[in-house]
Amino acid sequence: MISRSDDLELLLTVVDCGGFSSAANQLDVAVAKVSRGIQRLEKQLGVALLQRTTRRVSLTEEGESFVREIRQGLQQLEAAEEQLRLWMDKPVGRLRVDAATPFMLHQLVPLIDEFQKAYPGIRLELSTNEGIIDLLEKRTDVAIRIGKLEDSTLHATQLGSSRLHLVASTDYLKRNGTPQSVEDLAQHRLLGFIQPSRLNLWPVGEGLEIKPDLASSSGEVLRQVCLAGEGICCLSSFMVKQDLIVGRLKVVLPDHVQSPHPREQVQAVYYRNSALSARIHAFVEFVRSRLTLD
Repeated sequence: MISRSDDLELLLTVVDCGGFSSAANQLDVAVAKVSRGIQRLEKQLGVALLQRTTRRVSLTEEGESFVREIRQGLQQLEAAEEQLRLWMDKPVGRLRVDAATPFMLHQLVPLIDEFQKAYPGIRLELSTNEGIIDLLEKRTDVAIRIGKLEDSTLHATQLGSSRLHLVASTDYLKRNGTPQSVEDLAQHRLLGFIQPSRLNLWPVGEGLEIKPDLASSSGEVLRQVCLAGEGICCLSSFMVKQDLIVGRLKVVLPDHVQSPHPREQVQAVYYRNSALSARIHAFVEFVRSRLTLD
């Protein structure tokens, strides 16, 4: 299929070369193809662009004005295409990233400085939401989601998995004892989420639906409450790993927690019907190799 821009290129070559034959030689095409291209343009525009004689080809007055404008336009198009190629090689522009507060604080924030040095042309906008958001409504380019993806209109890139743990502070366990079975949890103070309620279905035994003694909408708040010795909580490794290493928290009933489990999945999501831009690709690939999820 021949585009209008192809015919415009033919016209400029004829003008620059001074004739149809010279233009055909320059472009390595048949003279008839050049002639047909000019005829198509003149028919579409309803005006003669060239004056043809046996010796030479020259522009009409209308042709001179037209060529002057399209030459400028094609130069702008070439510049835009070149800029796009540069963007693909070195992504630039705004990138809006959303994640739950714990993931943002414990996983993404530590990587920001290195990412900005690698991609100084990308302007990050970071937002936190504790629940699943509408990417279009919240004007978000890419979101990090934990757990099974339900929305089929979204495309997901798997970032990894983060094991779930039942955890409690050393102080809490000293005061209340360490549960030895799933049934023992009924005698303990349990920390959970206000919403979504599915996060209060703990992956222990065949599945344990708890009624929290203390609830919050934020996983980071629950971590802090757990560190304060207020009870036992089910949290992802990506947010409590350091607490476990230094002994601020202890794992409870490790042999009773189901793994692998759908809630362990960590994914970067964006709309399936939109092309994956260079900056989204750069961000996802950068963080995927540097996250400390488990």
